[in-house]
Amino acid sequence: MSDNVMGYSDLLMDHFSNPRNILKVKEEEYKADGMGSVGNATCGDMMMVWIKVDKTSEKIKDLKWKTFGCASAIGSTSVMSEMVTENEGMTLDEALKLKPKNIMDRLGGLPSIKIHCSVLGDKALRSAIHDYFEKTDQKDRIAVEEAKIVCNCLNVTDHDVEEWVLEGVHDFESLQEKTKIATGCGNCRPEAEKVFQQYYDKYFSDAEENN
Repeated sequence: MSDNVMGYSDLLMDHFSNPRNILKVKEEEYKADGMGSVGNATCGDMMMVWIKVDKTSEKIKDLKWKTFGCASAIGSTSVMSEMVTENEGMTLDEALKLKPKNIMDRLGGLPSIKIHCSVLGDKALRSAIHDYFEKTDQKDRIAVEEAKIVCNCLNVTDHDVEEWVLEGVHDFESLQEKTKIATGCGNCRPEAEKVFQQYYDKYFSDAEENN
């Protein structure tokens, strides 16, 4: 697969130019079984996903989406929509296991500064599935990962670290500038560095090898 403009793969550019499964009717006309959204259109990328579910097999028989986002957000979500619905559709449990790395692997990689875009579709999909669980009285299946405090002095959580890594913070010193983590008593620094490295490796180790 050859590289295209700005390090985007040909596949991503194809999905950006010809996005699949965009919602083209009014939301109420689509009659989705679940809807999820992430982001904020007033200050950055926003993603909305709608799903239809076969009640017997629990497979996602259709998925539609809309976004206010960049080429990476559009391309990666278009690819995600194909992955979820191809071969008669993923089950809800299979779709919940879909990770940003799976989407990036399908795309042949993303520029490191755009990896956070692949998370938008993934998070919106999870939100839509949880909405379906809520509407079908299956609240016990809604898995919400609780944030864990890494730095007690500044109340910085592992979710905060993850978000800043996805926003492009690539070294611990820059993370400290953004969050002030481990600048109080300093006792949390070993754990903070470990958490930072775990998230950095999760999202960027493969990307750097592909760049």
